[in-house]
Amino acid sequence: MAALAMPMLLRLPPETAHRVTLAGLKHSPLLPTVASPASLSVSAFGLRFPNPLGMAAGFDKDAEAAGALLKLGFGFVEVGTLTPKPQQGNPRPRLFRLPRDGALINRMGFNNAGYAAAAARLAARPADGVVGVNFGPNREADDRVADIALGVATFAPFASYFAVNVSSPNTPGLRDLQARAAFDELAARVVEARDLAAPRRPLLVKIAPDLDLRGLDDVVEVSTRRGIDGLIVGNTTIARPASLTAAARGEVGGLSGRPLFDASTRLLARAYLRSGGALPLIGCGGIESVETALAKIEAGATLVQLYTGLVYRGPALIGEIIDGLAAAAQNGGLAKLVGTRAREWAAREI
Repeated sequence: MAALAMPMLLRLPPETAHRVTLAGLKHSPLLPTVASPASLSVSAFGLRFPNPLGMAAGFDKDAEAAGALLKLGFGFVEVGTLTPKPQQGNPRPRLFRLPRDGALINRMGFNNAGYAAAAARLAARPADGVVGVNFGPNREADDRVADIALGVATFAPFASYFAVNVSSPNTPGLRDLQARAAFDELAARVVEARDLAAPRRPLLVKIAPDLDLRGLDDVVEVSTRRGIDGLIVGNTTIARPASLTAAARGEVGGLSGRPLFDASTRLLARAYLRSGGALPLIGCGGIESVETALAKIEAGATLVQLYTGLVYRGPALIGEIIDGLAAAAQNGGLAKLVGTRAREWAAREI
């Protein structure tokens, strides 16, 4: 059914196709439940994941379909990005396909129904599976760090982990929170909120693939010192590689998908090496095959996430990657592969 639906979805405007897909996931009674091989179980951040493949934030912004996505075989799902108050986001059109490049450009602008609506949905769902909650500040917030700390307090009863988004290019000034002094203040205040919340949940930060080495060093040092539990590397990029061919390549927004793979994997490897492997990492950006998922793990990722690859390949990609990872795990598990090619990736010229 998915194979039949994919060509039709790709003929619809991208945001319309997204809403149709979410509606199908929410309301279909026929979704299969895909079990993960025991060999793919992963421990990270104090949590147990049935497999290391996750659904990245941005797909299920309002926590509408987490259960359905877990059924399809994902080892975990990250909902959001959510903001305290409902937010319309940027004017449409704001999502663009670059099919020849295997990419998307989005300038959504944190469109979502707010913390309260998502918290109500998460409270109503069965407490099974790993569901992370990704949140950030409202566009016009007077105190952006306070908005983020409020997310910790709001979602502590329902989230498996928190993911703080300080790296979207579509909220003006948001990436300034990655600068050393601002990031240190953010980390201190949000870690304090995490430690006061009950139950205590792991706290991750999602960073931009466009960070330079000094910026990455600052993020890793502050995260380690302040007690951040892990990093997600990374978000969409503002770069526009010369290889892009699609007509939409000049659109403003964050680029995701295949053109992001090399740069995001190099940054992932550098984060792994700079943290000495002590800071668990989620690799995100350009995963569209078993080979790209394994490359993220070899570069230093304990877990991986995808989104854009699913737009073009459909749900068959989930099973394909899980089967491939299971084959790779036969001789000692995936843990033995984490970081084995980090130095090679870190040294690459992109």
